[in-house]
Amino acid sequence: MEKLSAARPGIHLRDLSLSAIIAGFVAVLVGYTSSAAIIFQAAAAAGATPAQIGGWLSMLGLAMGISSLGLSLWYRTPVLTAWSTPGAALLATSLPGTSLNETIGLFLFANALILLCGVTGLFARLMNIIPPAIAGAMLAGILLRFGLEAFGALQGDPALAGGMCLAYFLARRWLPRFAVLLALAAGLAVAAGQGVLTFTGLEAGWVMPPLIRPAFTWHALIGIGIPYFVVTMASQNAPGIATLQAAGYRVPVSVLISVTALLALLLSPFGGFSVCIAAITAAICMGPDVHPDPARRYMAAVAAGGFYLLAGLFGGAISQLFSALPPALIHTIAGLALLGTLSGSLFRALHEEKERDAAIVTFLITASGLTLFGVGAAFWGLVGGVLVWLLLSRR
Repeated sequence: MEKLSAARPGIHLRDLSLSAIIAGFVAVLVGYTSSAAIIFQAAAAAGATPAQIGGWLSMLGLAMGISSLGLSLWYRTPVLTAWSTPGAALLATSLPGTSLNETIGLFLFANALILLCGVTGLFARLMNIIPPAIAGAMLAGILLRFGLEAFGALQGDPALAGGMCLAYFLARRWLPRFAVLLALAAGLAVAAGQGVLTFTGLEAGWVMPPLIRPAFTWHALIGIGIPYFVVTMASQNAPGIATLQAAGYRVPVSVLISVTALLALLLSPFGGFSVCIAAITAAICMGPDVHPDPARRYMAAVAAGGFYLLAGLFGGAISQLFSALPPALIHTIAGLALLGTLSGSLFRALHEEKERDAAIVTFLITASGLTLFGVGAAFWGLVGGVLVWLLLSRR
């Protein structure tokens, strides 16, 4: 494991600015509005009750708050953490039929694999084994359902889904950073006008999730756990590290992966399914709008960590909100929030001509929903794509 820096520059309150606080708030707001609906779907697919989902969101908020605050202050670098949105999307499509105990078991299994990669320094080498085109194709196959459901909702509720799509694409033209937030606001306004918001009266404050005893079954670990591990590493942690490096921040990669994985492993029995390095939301905390001096932008991630902690304390309120929303709104906001990830995955999958055959096989198998021997489509898509790639790449 890479060593922590022996000496750290001092932390000064003058580094904190209003622009940093606003950037941190926007980063957390975008993170929750863009993917909390997917977390809700994933937890519901595992059979979690609305109260349990509130507890899961509380634990995730606290975990991201602690890790963002600690790592950013330690390195004086804007290290923002997040849950794995691609991983949550995979869970939402793969968990139906899996018990809650088996779900906790695969959380422990996948986070232990991530921790192993961090501690041993295998992260970069392991990612090099799977071609980026195949990893992108597998993710695109997983996300396809969300995109189809977003526009499929137009048939059931054209006013709600259509209004959200219109708001989203108009915002993409003039206010791209707030496109998902404005689409959600439009959906809430239409749903309120239709009278379809049904709050269930859940406790809106802190919700302590019960410890769930894990169960381990081979079909869950192989069919869901391994694809979840690959998607989280390739589509969340890898872009997060790349975002830091592209902004000029050099931090010990193995330490970041190890710390976040260990935290996720400890919280897995309470529903804390992942803690990863953020990419898209982290970029909000790294721009020149935060502060002209790059060395002082870490305070934006520190502020985001504080807002994460507040969100964790009110996980029950977030769960209550999403349990009150009509399914068409949840499907539409989830699909719109993942459009960029889906298009980026398709681009990576088809960009290299030599890998297109393997990528399209991976995409089609993953999107087909195929299940063999109790193992889900994401795993078989990965296996099929790698086999085709090996066959066609060998001379």
